[in-house]
Amino acid sequence: MPARLLCLVAALAASPVAALELVETGRYDLNRPASLDYDPTFCGLWIANEGPEAVLLNLDGEELRRIGSDMSRIKAIAIEGDHLLLGDGYGALQRVGKDGTPLGAPFALSGGWADTEGIAIAADGRIVTVEDDPERLSWFTPDGALTQRIDTLQLDPPLTEAQGIAIDPRTGHMLIVDDREGSNSLYEFDAEGTFLNRVSLWEYGDDPEGVAIRPGSGQLFIAFDGGAEIVTFDYVPTLPAGAASLPPGADCMMF
Repeated sequence: MPARLLCLVAALAASPVAALELVETGRYDLNRPASLDYDPTFCGLWIANEGPEAVLLNLDGEELRRIGSDMSRIKAIAIEGDHLLLGDGYGALQRVGKDGTPLGAPFALSGGWADTEGIAIAADGRIVTVEDDPERLSWFTPDGALTQRIDTLQLDPPLTEAQGIAIDPRTGHMLIVDDREGSNSLYEFDAEGTFLNRVSLWEYGDDPEGVAIRPGSGQLFIAFDGGAEIVTFDYVPTLPAGAASLPPGADCMMF
């Protein structure tokens, strides 16, 4: 077999056989959703909307509880173990219980001022943030020390207006939404920050702000500021050739 053909066959064999795929399954109204995370304990979504409180909704859109913080606003939210990690969008974070009880004072992330739009927790416990001014994807230790940073404008394709971020615990892949001022799309990266795929979201909504994963059912939630709604999807991540089916992740612990 010619060397050129051998190289082509090898490249095809190494390419992903399952690309990032979304199938819409529903939607519901919610005013100004900015950041999301799925909570298997309550089978619901924690939602921040840039106000002084965050709210927990069940998957029918009904409010279960509401919490505050010692910060002026809650711009970003993530589940960290059995509690919540909140961000004010200016580079400060605070840990609180799911009843809103502060677990410590707000603390600043190292590495300079940051327009933190979304936060997530990696498998190794590090805090992962997305920022859109300047445009960065950053990793921090649990106490806020910077360990890794990517300039997302240097990516191909560039990520210019990153907002929400979610990490799939089954793969470690990061899903990041780029808002209307960017490409209005969903990006997928591996755990190290290598670009894997991108899907346009224009057919589903305008100005995506938040994203969350329900790994137990392969469900994805994307919050759109335009139209003020959350859209739900069946979701398949990018997988390498020959990869086994993903095991189910955490799902509703209430049932």
